[in-house]
Amino acid sequence: MQQAVQYELGDSIAVITLDDGTRNAMGPAVLRSLAAAVALAEADAAAMIIRGRDGIFSAGFDLQVFARSDPDEIHEMVHLGAELALSLFTSPIPLVTACTGHAYPMGAFLLLASDLVVAADGPYQIGLNEVAIGLTLPGFAVELARATLSPPYFQRVITGEMLAPSEASRAGYIDHVVAAGELEGAVRAAADALSRVDVAAYRATKTKVRGEAAARIRAAIDEEITVEKYRMRARR
Repeated sequence: MQQAVQYELGDSIAVITLDDGTRNAMGPAVLRSLAAAVALAEADAAAMIIRGRDGIFSAGFDLQVFARSDPDEIHEMVHLGAELALSLFTSPIPLVTACTGHAYPMGAFLLLASDLVVAADGPYQIGLNEVAIGLTLPGFAVELARATLSPPYFQRVITGEMLAPSEASRAGYIDHVVAAGELEGAVRAAADALSRVDVAAYRATKTKVRGEAAARIRAAIDEEITVEKYRMRARR
């Protein structure tokens, strides 16, 4: 079976690739592997890149986990995803994300948590579609979106709207849209430049810019994503 998360380190830049050969759904095992790769990058690298497979960044949380209706398993998945998003949002090293295709939650959460997102142009969608599929957007994701999206597009998460790359760049999910053949070069150049920034200045400024939002995300995780609450919902 293909390993869903691959890690490479070269020239002080860590590259984390999410590629399960299919939809890049993020269940508990994949989320744990991603968290471990991020921890390695933060220990070893001056900057990191996260990328998906060609044609898809991530289909988001694994819907099969939701379908099994095991509250403990669902809680584990959502909690791991929330903690990963917060760790990336506050990471001590720069993160450039290469959006290679569709980015549904949890994939869109990773875009929102990045320092810079470069996307390949193409016929795919990005966004937070929970409401459109009958799910309530978790509080941590609301705070992540509030911190990153432009106000009009933040309001549109209420309807679960998905966006094409060009509109997603206006919304705040992504920073630059390039031709698919230019994606790897653009991402590498951005990560190389960010790997040379003054790390103390980067970390201090990031704390000033994102500290209040990070505290709101932390509070939402601690308040809302508890195993007791997930078990209670399952009994209703």
